[in-house]
Amino acid sequence: MNPYLLLIGGENHNLRIPFILKLKEMGFRATAVGTGAPEPFAEAKVDYYPFEFDRFVNPLADLGTIRALSKLIADLKPDVIQTFDTKPNVLVPFAANMVGTLQVVRTINGLGWVYSSRSLSALALRPIFRALHKLTSPWTALTVFQNRDDQEFFEQRNIVGRGGNQLIPGSGVDIEQFEQSVPEGSVVTELRQTLGLADSEVVITVTRLARVKGIPALLEAAALVHERRKNVRFLLIGSRQSEGKLAVTQAEIDRHAPYVMAIGPRSDVPALLSLADVFAFPTELREGVPRVLLEAAIAGLPIVTTTMPGCVDIVQDGVSGFLVPPGKPKVLADRIVNLLWDRQNAKAMAARARMLVKEQFSLKITADRYAAAYRELVDRSGLYKQVVERG
Repeated sequence: MNPYLLLIGGENHNLRIPFILKLKEMGFRATAVGTGAPEPFAEAKVDYYPFEFDRFVNPLADLGTIRALSKLIADLKPDVIQTFDTKPNVLVPFAANMVGTLQVVRTINGLGWVYSSRSLSALALRPIFRALHKLTSPWTALTVFQNRDDQEFFEQRNIVGRGGNQLIPGSGVDIEQFEQSVPEGSVVTELRQTLGLADSEVVITVTRLARVKGIPALLEAAALVHERRKNVRFLLIGSRQSEGKLAVTQAEIDRHAPYVMAIGPRSDVPALLSLADVFAFPTELREGVPRVLLEAAIAGLPIVTTTMPGCVDIVQDGVSGFLVPPGKPKVLADRIVNLLWDRQNAKAMAARARMLVKEQFSLKITADRYAAAYRELVDRSGLYKQVVERG
């Protein structure tokens, strides 16, 4: 009998619905908790409870979130609590400890703005976040890392947790479902016309439109590419409004019209990827393993991204794409032009990235690894008999 799982994440928790459904197929009972809209979970027939937390620093709001989560945990009585994202990874162990539940598995899916930004506020927050991770480590049964860089970071600072740690690369991508979502050629042609792309070469980026995601550098690179290839259009997919002070301004984007188009968050990402020629991901964050890079690889797009943790787990420079230093628009522009100019080499690199994702990052492989970790955790803690008796 598999344990009852409570999976807690942030506003993009709906992206983990395929992962949750896969766990349910394997016999797990699973409930999701997140800050996003409930509709995607209802459509997928996944039990879902909404909660709120402030993505930024707000101790008073965080205390309220901890209380709300502890009540939810006490009511639902899960066997294992799985957390994702920076704030839930810190707040949930506090909440679980309040009700005497220590079976918390946290996944470090990147170290985010605090450990990536060079701003004074980020530097000031780093020791606080390290202290919080160390404080909650006794209440964490297992820490899962998506890349080796983050694993080494936590191990060196002794903030892993009482139950040790495990490397499970990425969040997994449902390759079959993604490929089925790619529309026929006529639909792609119509989409290009709707977006006013005509026969333009398209460089696409799917990410939050935040400064820490490298968007200012991408806009500068777009201007440099435009000087050399007038027919190129840059398509930005993602939210700007949710990023607060970290967001790029609309004025910054508008300065690069008409060769840069920001069309907001979209639900038809596979279709949009299919009309593009290059995928650019200029992040300046310490990522986990970016889901968008996995999807771009499955879509067969040549990739140019940065040398940040997580990105290097997908792209080997010059072999399965190009890696550039973060915040270097000229280098980024040169690599984009190279991929547009040498289509044969770009296609070969894209094929290698696609093969890597299929062999190492499929949803089934990822779900199997997590399932084994949950079962071992329950077995080790002596809960297995209780789970079986409860049925």
